[in-house]
Amino acid sequence: MRSALLIVLGLAIGIVGTVFAMNALHSREPYSHTVMTMMSHHAGALSAAVKAQKCDAVQSQRHLSRLLETQADFDEAFPGVDQPFKDEATKLREKTQAALQAAPADCKALAAAIKPIGETCQSCHQQYR
Repeated sequence: MRSALLIVLGLAIGIVGTVFAMNALHSREPYSHTVMTMMSHHAGALSAAVKAQKCDAVQSQRHLSRLLETQADFDEAFPGVDQPFKDEATKLREKTQAALQAAPADCKALAAAIKPIGETCQSCHQQYR
């Protein structure tokens, strides 16, 4: 009985130690996580506006501008990444600039403008996440 209790206690301590170690490893790159969180916020706001059919042109432009501004931090947030990742980031920047220049005024136009952005994000996340 005592042996079983010690084994269970050892496993519990091991699990807690593993969780702490994984959290420490995950949090060592908080800047890249923050950049992606900001991207997700603005892209999510645009998608939510389309789904709710409440697409304000000013708000759409603001979120698209912030998406583009946040993408400017990719090089600093992801140092030492390989060239294909940089190519994906360039594609994302181009798609976001095109959406911003299109100046979507209604939900149909906004949906069409953000679709390529979402596809580029999804493609990159499938490869690098």
